[in-house]
Amino acid sequence: MTLIRPTAETAGASGPVRRPAAGRAVALLVLVAVAALIPLLGPRPALDGTGEAAAPGVGGIALLRAALFAALCVPVGELFVARLARRVPGAPLEHAPRSWAPSAAAVGFLAALGLASVVATGNLLPHHLSDMDVGGLYQSRDGKLALLEVNAFLAAGLCALSRRPAAQVWPLAAVVLAGALRAHPAPEHGPLVGSGLTLVHVTCAALWTGGLLHVLRMLRTWRAASEAEAAEPTGTAETAVSADAAGAALLGLYARVAAVLFAALTATGVWSALRRMPPGTVLDQLTATSYGRTLLAKLVLVAAVAVLALLARLRLRRAADRLSACVPARAEVVALGLVVAVSGLLTALPLPIRWS
Repeated sequence: MTLIRPTAETAGASGPVRRPAAGRAVALLVLVAVAALIPLLGPRPALDGTGEAAAPGVGGIALLRAALFAALCVPVGELFVARLARRVPGAPLEHAPRSWAPSAAAVGFLAALGLASVVATGNLLPHHLSDMDVGGLYQSRDGKLALLEVNAFLAAGLCALSRRPAAQVWPLAAVVLAGALRAHPAPEHGPLVGSGLTLVHVTCAALWTGGLLHVLRMLRTWRAASEAEAAEPTGTAETAVSADAAGAALLGLYARVAAVLFAALTATGVWSALRRMPPGTVLDQLTATSYGRTLLAKLVLVAAVAVLALLARLRLRRAADRLSACVPARAEVVALGLVVAVSGLLTALPLPIRWS
């Protein structure tokens, strides 16, 4: 007995041939990439014509921050999805993809070390070891937070390699907390409110991005393992059917949680933007400042992610093959990667002018 999954080329008895909408997803991604192209090229196009001046090394700092956030998303997503998978009846938990957490911790450690070196050089990119005042890191708030991120990624990597990888949650939480405090220094108006908003925003973003990536990896692993078992002399096609059902259930469970995460992301993102740019100046600053332009590109990307997530959710509910929702979900991961890149640039650009 063999398992034949419905394909786009197979016509139903009562209807015409239906093909997957992958082309529409690709077209949407191309349009979004074009919309986000200018800020993704770096700070110069975003600063052009604004009259603002960026600090030296902004491009490198943006790259380091994007790498740090990506390194945070991977282990957070793995821990999150592993917890979700335990709630899926019949899930083949013995088949799990190889953890990327140790590699992600190494990338995060190097990125955090690079950012710490920038702080040790007076927020400039160091050219020589003699440029850095390592001892001075312990004497400033930013230096202590930078060292906390370095040590937290080191601890997360050790936890990932231990027998209790779930212990990563504590050093990873320290990374999020340090980033939230760094983004809102004490002289800022209402720094605790800003740090709280950033804490929630970054946590939800890491769960959403890393979670979706790991869900897709897990579904692929489950499918490959079930096909290998079905190909054995004692195997049956029902094994693959069971894996597909568990995969669809996991994707549906993630989609329900992701809807809540998206709501929290939207609320905290809008609130944070209004704290940076008062309501009466938002429209002007979205086009007249580098921060506003990059924020606008991020909004376009997030809107595209929301459309792709909605398309995946509709396929989960209505499609004969529920796992066809993986097509827009994969495109969603690509779009989320672009959001991470833009977010890294956003944190490195000059803050918008707070017009009265």
